[in-house]
Amino acid sequence: MRKNPSVKPIAQNRQAYHDYFVLEKFEAGIELAGTEVKSVRMGRVNLKDSFCSVDGGQLLVKGMHISPYEQGNIFNRDPMRTRRLLMHKKEILRLYGQVRQDGCTIVPLSVYLKGPLVKVQIGLCKGKKLYDKRQAAAERDAERSIRRRLAENNA
Repeated sequence: MRKNPSVKPIAQNRQAYHDYFVLEKFEAGIELAGTEVKSVRMGRVNLKDSFCSVDGGQLLVKGMHISPYEQGNIFNRDPMRTRRLLMHKKEILRLYGQVRQDGCTIVPLSVYLKGPLVKVQIGLCKGKKLYDKRQAAAERDAERSIRRRLAENNA
């Protein structure tokens, strides 16, 4: 019987939750070089402005910045290179169909370690309009003021 591997979060894409409605979430492996894995383990990953695309039946992540490993010298790769995500072919084709038909986009939401493996959580997302963002901000402010009032009454 296998133990449940521990999950250690490395990086989050908070901007994605602000800009998009996340319809579905998926877990994917990522193809990395050795020095990139060491850099990821040190937490030197930035997901801001990154996105995924399907090219030639493969799921690729573009715009993900993994800082060069200091002790890597000649083995370091380009920090902004396109990296391949590892998923089953049926899942990739299903995502591609959703992107083509519904006008959705695929966005990396987080990078984490699952045991010894580096995993990427991707989301099938639909873009928010400006009024959706304003409404979400108003709901957050209202909830915050309610919590503040409750805390004042309890104190």
